[in-house]
Amino acid sequence: MKKGNQYYFGERIHVGVDAGSGYVHSIEVTAANTSEVTIAPQLIRQDDEVLYGDAGYRGVEKRPEVYQDSHLSSIDYRINTRNRYRYKALAPGLDWDRRIESQKSRVRCKVEYVFLVLKRIFKYQKVRFRGIAKNKTHALMLCFSVNLFLLAQSGLCQASLE
Repeated sequence: MKKGNQYYFGERIHVGVDAGSGYVHSIEVTAANTSEVTIAPQLIRQDDEVLYGDAGYRGVEKRPEVYQDSHLSSIDYRINTRNRYRYKALAPGLDWDRRIESQKSRVRCKVEYVFLVLKRIFKYQKVRFRGIAKNKTHALMLCFSVNLFLLAQSGLCQASLE
């Protein structure tokens, strides 16, 4: 979008991360006004059985492209609630709703760590180019670099060299 002589362009990076290793396996770059729930089916791989997501993915199992596809409809969608502090404990002891949301967040935090590395280590805070195609290429290279960074951080590449 152009306002005066200044261009304003926003993008949103949607990332699919493996729950076990924490590596990025799929990426989609869209305009900033595209919601997360519309992109979710494109981030799912054929071997995925469970999808963890934040509140932006609520209702993904009700979308037509999901329930019409046999693989996408068989996936277990574990989505965090919008406000996890809304529930009050009915009896003294463990608050099961909060505990369940905490367990979902423990898996989902791997995506947030990818964005931490992307923004803090590789300094990706602003969009550099005009147009989604160039920015998608830039984001793909950055996510590849994030995977290499996570591999080096895990120490697995040193063990394979010895």
